[in-house]
Amino acid sequence: MRVVIQRVSSASVRIDDVIAGEIGRGLLVLLGIQRDDTEIEAVWLADKVAAMRVFEDDGGKMNLSIRELETAKVGDPARKSSPAVLVVSQFTLIASTRKGNRPSFNDAANPVIAVPLYEKFVARLESQLGNPVATGRFGARMEVALVNDGPVTLVLDSRLKE
Repeated sequence: MRVVIQRVSSASVRIDDVIAGEIGRGLLVLLGIQRDDTEIEAVWLADKVAAMRVFEDDGGKMNLSIRELETAKVGDPARKSSPAVLVVSQFTLIASTRKGNRPSFNDAANPVIAVPLYEKFVARLESQLGNPVATGRFGARMEVALVNDGPVTLVLDSRLKE
């Protein structure tokens, strides 16, 4: 399982010209699932995302996770709004480009495997955060819009444990 995490001022996902998920300040999480991923990877990665310290404390250092940001007693009035997470499935994160210039998606999980793992990831993240998580729709053609804050963008891979 692989994710791209982006700290955002806002993000949304549209499906057929309808907003399916939308957040203000928080994290946009693009999630790719490999064919041999299990619930173990989903739980580990959701826990890791919830604990990543990518928000700044009063000293300007990235010391706060999304969980801590909600309850942090900080002087910045902008931090009083409740941060949120938007999770969007993105099988292209699993692409292999080893051969030629056309990406191969052979390692991406098919929907029978991927949908339950996507749902497990979202449910675990909601449990870790104590809040609902906004989502797109698995397998849909989506338009994702975001305002990257920082910019701060990280890639996490459950196989590498990083």
